[in-house]
Amino acid sequence: MVSYAGLDVREKTSGTSVKSKPQISKRGNRNLRKVMHFPTLAAIRTDERFRDIFLRLVSRHGIKMKAIVAIQRKLLELTFIFWKNNSYYNAEHEYYIISS
Repeated sequence: MVSYAGLDVREKTSGTSVKSKPQISKRGNRNLRKVMHFPTLAAIRTDERFRDIFLRLVSRHGIKMKAIVAIQRKLLELTFIFWKNNSYYNAEHEYYIISS
């Protein structure tokens, strides 16, 4: 699901001469990436677990958009797991999935 959305990591390497920073591939469905953007911002603003992850990633890298994309990926994985298992939102279950 992550690669379908284009949120998977792509690393460009050419032997030992060229090495660039890893980026998201953006080869997937751009509409799915667009749809996940505002729910991610809402999750960061309202849920303390996502806010803690966001602040930890921003303090480590200093790039807010990188942290937002990481949380987008986590939300997409969480949504897919709930859909696949036909289950509902449970705060304890979410904490277990996000922290791993």
